[in-house]
Amino acid sequence: MAIFSESDLIELAHRYAGPDFIEADPISIPYKYTKKEDVEISGFCTALISWGNRASILRSAQTWMDLMWDSPYEFVMQAEESDLNSLSGFVHRTFNGSDAKWLVLQLRQTYQNGGLEACFSTAITKEADYAQGLHEFRAQFLKGQDPGRSGKHIADPLRGSAAKRINMFLRWMVRSRENGVDFGLWNSIPASQLHLPLDVHSGTVAREFGLLSRKQNDWQSVVELTDRAKQILPQDPAFLDYALFGMGVEAGGSRSKK
Repeated sequence: MAIFSESDLIELAHRYAGPDFIEADPISIPYKYTKKEDVEISGFCTALISWGNRASILRSAQTWMDLMWDSPYEFVMQAEESDLNSLSGFVHRTFNGSDAKWLVLQLRQTYQNGGLEACFSTAITKEADYAQGLHEFRAQFLKGQDPGRSGKHIADPLRGSAAKRINMFLRWMVRSRENGVDFGLWNSIPASQLHLPLDVHSGTVAREFGLLSRKQNDWQSVVELTDRAKQILPQDPAFLDYALFGMGVEAGGSRSKK
C-alpha cells in the first residue's frame, strides 16, 4: 500500500483542480449557465445521472437540458403538461422519462418554497449529524409523498448509501471558486461540513493512499474518509476529492462510475 504524505495529497489536489478539469467532467453542464437557479437545477439534474461513462453522462445531461428549453429554471417553473410529456423519451441507464418528469415537479415544489439551497441548508445546518441532515433534505424534497421507483435516485445515507451524487453536487455548490472549478454559490453551508464523494475508483485510491481502511463503499466509509480528510484540511476536506479523482482517472477509472 502506497502511503502518501499530507503534503503529497494537497499537491495532487492542486494538480487536478483547475479549469482544465471542467471540460470532460459533468460539472461542465452547469457551467453553461450564469443564473443561480439555472446552475443549481442543471447541476442537480446532472449529478443525479452521473454514473456510467462520462461522455455518455455529458450527452444525456445536455439532451435533458435541451428538452428543458436550455433554460432549466424557466422550464421547472413554467412547463405545462405537454412540455413535461416531452421528457417521456429521455433515458440514461435506469433513469428514465418518468423520473425526469417527477424530478422537475419536485424541483418546482422546492423552488416554490425557497429553492434548493434553502432546502439543503435548513436540513444540514439544523442536524448535528450530517447523514441525518441529508436524510432530512430527502424528506423535505419528497414532501411526504410516495415517490415510487423515482425516489431511489435521491440517496439516503441512513440506509447506508454513500450518497456520492449528492455529495458531489454539494461540493459544486459550496466549495470556493478560487481553484476555478466549483461554483461557491452557497454560503449557507460551511465547506468544513462537506463530505467526500465516494465511489469504486475514489475508494480504491483512498485505500492506496492509506486514507480508508473499510472495504465497503458505504456511508461508514464516507465518514471514515472525510474524518481523515478533515485532519489534513479541517476547513475544506472536500478539496482532497480532486487528488482521489485525478489519480483514479489516471488509473483508468472515472468519477462517473458507481
